[in-house]
Amino acid sequence: QVQLVESGGGLVQAGGSLKLSCAASGRTFSTYAMGWFRQAPGREREFVATIRRSGLLTNYADSVKGRFTISRDNAKNILYLQMNSLKPEDTAVYYCALDTSDVISTKPWDYDYWGQGTQVTVSS
Repeated sequence: QVQLVESGGGLVQAGGSLKLSCAASGRTFSTYAMGWFRQAPGREREFVATIRRSGLLTNYADSVKGRFTISRDNAKNILYLQMNSLKPEDTAVYYCALDTSDVISTKPWDYDYWGQGTQVTVSS
């Protein structure tokens, strides 16, 4: 079993920054790809970013490319999402997820384990 716990969300003004963390336990963290997704009220869960187990390969949604950076510390079992130049449309609950196949998919159904989410609110 895997436990994923997100933290770092909060309220920030447009143009500001936040750094999300996702602490993993229960499996060998460095073996699997990880991803960040988000879900705004009334909308489907959408892909944000993903990173291969080695940390050397990443992929981003077009809406966050150049503003967000995904990274991981395999020694500490922590996944990060640095979010800069935040916009009101970035407001959502952000979830981290683990993919046991290490495919770095953009599809939520390819991920096997999920955290409980952390709220990010960007005010205009």
